[in-house]
Amino acid sequence: MRIAVVSPYDLDVVGGVQSHVTELAGRLRAAGDEVLVVGPGDPAAGPGRVGRSRGVPANGSRAPLALAPGAAARTRAALRAFRPDVVQVHEPLVPLVGPAAALAGVAPTVLTFHAHASGGALPVLARAARPLGRLLVRRAAALTAVSAVAAGFHAGALGLAPSALRVVPNGVDVARFAADRTRADGADPVLLFVGRLEPRKGVDVALAAFARLAADRPALRLRVVGAGPLEADLRRRLAALPPAVAARVELRGRVAQDRLPAELAAADVALVPSRGGESFGIVLLELMAAGTPVVASDLEAYRAVARPDVEAMLVPVGDDAAMAAGAARLLDDAALADRLAAAGRVRAAEYDWDRVAVATREVLVAAARPRGGA
Repeated sequence: MRIAVVSPYDLDVVGGVQSHVTELAGRLRAAGDEVLVVGPGDPAAGPGRVGRSRGVPANGSRAPLALAPGAAARTRAALRAFRPDVVQVHEPLVPLVGPAAALAGVAPTVLTFHAHASGGALPVLARAARPLGRLLVRRAAALTAVSAVAAGFHAGALGLAPSALRVVPNGVDVARFAADRTRADGADPVLLFVGRLEPRKGVDVALAAFARLAADRPALRLRVVGAGPLEADLRRRLAALPPAVAARVELRGRVAQDRLPAELAAADVALVPSRGGESFGIVLLELMAAGTPVVASDLEAYRAVARPDVEAMLVPVGDDAAMAAGAARLLDDAALADRLAAAGRVRAAEYDWDRVAVATREVLVAAARPRGGA
C-alpha cells in the first residue's frame, strides 16, 4: 500500500507529532508499505519537505510551521506526484500544510488529532476554525485521535460526538527504552527532569522540589535534560540558591536520541511537573519503559496512561511541596519504587509501537478500501 503521512510541523525540529510521524512511517515501511512523509522542512533534506518553518506561539510552546503560501502548493504537488492509496494528515487544522493536505483530494484521507488545551488561545482558535474543520471532517474517510483527551477536545471544537474519533494512541519503542538500570554501589541519588524548558513543562517546579529536599539530603542531585526559552531564567533561579545546592544541579541540555534511554534509566526518580496542555503522556511511557519511578502532575492525560499509585505517583499541578514529598517517598522506600517501576514497565508495553502501528494500519487499510469493496 502507498501511504502518505503528513505533519504540519517541521520534520527537522524535535517534537511529539514529528516523532510520532517518523516512527510510524518506519514501522509501516518495515511492514512492506511504501510511505512518503510530507511536512515542513528544508527541501534539500529529502522528498516530501515543503519549505522552511518559523516558530509560532501555540499552546504554551512554539510550533514550527511553514506559513509561506508556496508551502500549501508544494504539499499538494508532493501528494499528487506520490499517488498514494491513502493519506493520513496529523493535526489537519494546523496551517498551512494540514488543511492543504486534507483538501488535496488525491486519495481517501484519515485525519488524526493530537492537541488538547483547557485554557488559553487554543480552544478559541479551535472553535473559530469549526467551519473549516467541519468541511475537512465531511471529506475524510476516518477520524482518529491519540487519546480520549484529544478526542474530547476536538469533538467539542468541531461539534461532534467524541465517539466519532477512534482513539489510536501514541506509541513508545519499549525495547529501545528498556535500558539496564544497574547502578554503582554508593552512587549519589539522582532526580531527573526531562523536557523542553518552557513554562508549561514546569522545570521551575522541579527545581523548587529539589531545593526543598536538598538541604537534608546532601548527596541528592537534580539532572535537567532539555533546552528551550526558559534556560536563562533557570540559571537565574540556580544563582539564587545556596551555592552548595546549586552545584548539585546538572543542566545537560538537549541530548542525542540514542543517549536518551540511558539518561532516563540512570535516574532514581523522574519529576514530570507539566502544568497542562498535554493530550498524552509519552514522556511518562518512556520513563516507565526505562523502569524509572515517576512523580508527575495529576493531569487527565497523564492519568490515562499512568494510574495513581499504581504506575506513578500523581500530585497536584504546580505543587512543588507535593512533588518533593512524592520524590522523598520513592527515594526512601525502595519497595514502593520497585513496585511502581515494575508496573510501569508492564503498562508501557501496552503502548509499544508494534501494537500502535498495527492499529493505525488497520484504520488506513479500511479508509483506502473502495466503498462497498471487500
